[in-house]
Amino acid sequence: MNLALLVFLICFILIFVIRIPIAPGMLMASIFYFAIAQSPAADISMAASQFLTNMNSKFVLIAVPLFVFMAEVMNTGKVTDMIFNFANAVVGQRRGALGHVNVVASIIFSGMTGSALADASGLGMMEIKAMNDNGYDRGFSSAITAASATIGPIFPPSIPMIFYSMLSGASIGALFIGGMLPGILIGIALMIYIAIIARVRDYPKGAKLALREILGITVKAFPALLSVLVLLGGIYTGIVTPTEAGALAALYAMIVSLVIYKAMGIRDLGTIILKTVKTTGTLSLLVGTAYAFSYIVAIEHIPDLVATWLLTVTENKYVLLLLINIVFIILGMFIDTMAITLVFIPIVLPLVNALGIDLVHFGVLITLNMMIGLSTPPFGMLLFIVSGISDTPLIQVIKEILPMLLVLFIVLFFVTYFPPIVTFLPNLLGM
Repeated sequence: MNLALLVFLICFILIFVIRIPIAPGMLMASIFYFAIAQSPAADISMAASQFLTNMNSKFVLIAVPLFVFMAEVMNTGKVTDMIFNFANAVVGQRRGALGHVNVVASIIFSGMTGSALADASGLGMMEIKAMNDNGYDRGFSSAITAASATIGPIFPPSIPMIFYSMLSGASIGALFIGGMLPGILIGIALMIYIAIIARVRDYPKGAKLALREILGITVKAFPALLSVLVLLGGIYTGIVTPTEAGALAALYAMIVSLVIYKAMGIRDLGTIILKTVKTTGTLSLLVGTAYAFSYIVAIEHIPDLVATWLLTVTENKYVLLLLINIVFIILGMFIDTMAITLVFIPIVLPLVNALGIDLVHFGVLITLNMMIGLSTPPFGMLLFIVSGISDTPLIQVIKEILPMLLVLFIVLFFVTYFPPIVTFLPNLLGM
């Protein structure tokens, strides 16, 4: 190990020890490396040139701010209210009804925003309040909100999958549709758990609605629900690219909130654009610094070294997948999802290719790992979000989410070792 690489790794470790924000931390580590390294390839101008060349060809990244904008519009307008009411009409009559509504609403909302944090912080506040008001334990209400929010980036669209597509070359359309069955499986598994707990704790049943009431709620919610069809239908019919679909869905969400539900004004739109710009700026800084980081990792042949080392431990593909699962769940507990995708995915991709693992299957699998990490105690970000918005002690949330994590791990096992769960639909559609 040369001096530059040693300094680089020490700086990277210090990012977490002294809690430096991940983007400035990676930039600092990279600058120290380029300042010390003697290799001709270790030229910061060369790294910058390659970055600009690369980004100019990654049109799919334009979809990211569009999905961010759409999520902000959904959270500001009455769209989340309509989704919640519709989910309540569909599954809100059984015991533990609001728990089931929580999961179904998350599936629908994730089909619009592709963000676990948007789901938990936007729709989640409404879900937790409704559950607490109806006699559910506060810890349970918060925990099921965090657990169901993991569906966000699994079910299409998915911002992490966009970045994974950029890095791996896997089809973004195939990744999106490959996440549908795993997302639905998570929803079904959580609803089975809710049904069991609801009987044990005697949680209340929902009010029975007449057919006319259900139809009325569905009609009111239809413009909001149609955004899912606009987004996914456009992509899978081939009418638009994922980037164009993001623009189309963002425009549609704006029209629905401004014109149909009249829940937004021009001032609100200005605030939403400002929030979108801030989020996009943060992600752009992360992409740039992560590229410099990944460039150093590549010229030092770290991915090849990691792959070679792991293959000396075991050449069994299934054991290696287990190790990768464990590593990425742990990373998901501590590090931002985008940073994991941009920094650590390039390190394991050579190993994935060497083992002949399908890139679409691996992309959905890694996204699921990172999402489970977000809900894993003691540092999962979703735990802090639901604890904060519900004013529930973190320890109560952790206590309730542990058995839910077991449910998620069971789904993860099947997604890991039965690839057709991911690849069946993309193969069926010839993607």
